[in-house]
Amino acid sequence: MPSSGLPARRSTSPTSDPLSVSFAREGLVFIAIAALVAAGTYALALNRRSWPLWLLAFLLTIIALWVAYFFRDPERTGERGEQVVIAPADGKVVLISEVDEPSFMGGRAQRVSIFMNVFNVHVNRYPASGTVRYVQYNPGKFLNAAVEKSSLENEQMSVGIETARGRILVRQIAGLIARRIVTYSKVGEQVKQGDRMGLIRFGSRVDVFVPLDAKIRVKIGDMPVAGTTVIAELAPR
Repeated sequence: MPSSGLPARRSTSPTSDPLSVSFAREGLVFIAIAALVAAGTYALALNRRSWPLWLLAFLLTIIALWVAYFFRDPERTGERGEQVVIAPADGKVVLISEVDEPSFMGGRAQRVSIFMNVFNVHVNRYPASGTVRYVQYNPGKFLNAAVEKSSLENEQMSVGIETARGRILVRQIAGLIARRIVTYSKVGEQVKQGDRMGLIRFGSRVDVFVPLDAKIRVKIGDMPVAGTTVIAELAPR
């Protein structure tokens, strides 16, 4: 599907409590280690009265804050319903195309690819409510997730959902820096639109496959917000 000449659209951020801060559970150990290393360096700098150590402690504090920022997990609200497919990831729409997807969709499908850089929230969310019918892990390479061939060659986890309006497939794809995909999904479980389904660490991509008769509501260059932005509308069944 070709991109239009309109400027990229960034979705409005959802309303949330500015005093409420939460973090992905998989990131807590990284946040704790970074904070302890920074605190230990401050203690060493204070004991030795060393300006180079003070500078190092300051830099380690910046790193610790960035680690906490990376693993942030804000609450998300937005439009819900069996007719809409919401974004599973924050990031930038880099590909919209019609492709073959035989593993779960059973043939041709529309694919929307969202690339997440290291500054995006990396917690992924279910794009629709339904029953998980398919969970498949495929090992692979760690190419730049923004390029087309990463969908075939990179490490990835696919989650297929049977919804009231047909099948949807979500594919988490590891990127150039990412080395760990986390997926909570289990075959047979009921999932709710907008709930957390996992995360990918440090730069990655999420593909969403929808039926050919679905109406795509984003374009290349748009910046969807996970759990908030509607990326497609499903046809009635």
